[in-house]
Amino acid sequence: MTAVRRPLSTGTTVLRVLERNALTYRQLWMPLLAGFVEPVLYLLGLGVGVGALVGDIEVDGRTVDYATYVVPGMIAASAMNGALFEATFNFFYKLRYSKMFDTLLTAPMRLVDILIGEAAFAVVRGTIYAAAFVLVAALLGLTPSPWVIATIPAALLIGLAFSAVGYALTTFLRTWHDFDYVNLVIQPLFLASTTFFPLDVYPGWAQPIVQVTPLYHGVALCRNLTLGSPGLADVGHAAYLVALGLGCLLAAQRRLGRMLAA
Repeated sequence: MTAVRRPLSTGTTVLRVLERNALTYRQLWMPLLAGFVEPVLYLLGLGVGVGALVGDIEVDGRTVDYATYVVPGMIAASAMNGALFEATFNFFYKLRYSKMFDTLLTAPMRLVDILIGEAAFAVVRGTIYAAAFVLVAALLGLTPSPWVIATIPAALLIGLAFSAVGYALTTFLRTWHDFDYVNLVIQPLFLASTTFFPLDVYPGWAQPIVQVTPLYHGVALCRNLTLGSPGLADVGHAAYLVALGLGCLLAAQRRLGRMLAA
């Protein structure tokens, strides 16, 4: 009689996947550093440099300097960049070239648990980027409220949403050239989600479009926390990010299941 191995528990599988990814980055620390540096350069170049020409901005009846206004957008963008890069480029390589998922499924692991482990690592990576940026902003004196520490758990939600979106989208990509379309979406999203300009600056027809994008909700959540003005609206922002993350993770799991079974 052949013994049937029971699948590992979800917690064990997640820890194993996290460990595997962490060990991989022991030799690949430069990509981690590069992902953190870009938002800092945006802050120094636009927030501080251009901010000297822009002056102050009014946010919810409160006047802040432009660099302080930009900081929350960069926190949210840092979380997005870390999670999305892990869930697109790295995930695509694992899926199409290294065949990592095919290998892991030969062990007593369930696909859903493997995907949760991958998403957890992407969220951790995005949160590390965001936390490092918060530290830089604090050292520059651009965090006027102690509520800024709450942007770290907010980064977890942003990372969850964007990693899940990344996994779902990547299952439809066939070649590396398809990532041109991903970049075509991410760059306008980064620039046009109230990251650098208040919502009322956009044309009336564009404002509802901006308000349904995930980065807008991440930026709005981080901005309210950074400026020390959290409210009930932030519950809505957080709920949007969680719902998007869970929905896209479910879609990614179904897509992966069909792909790996083919």
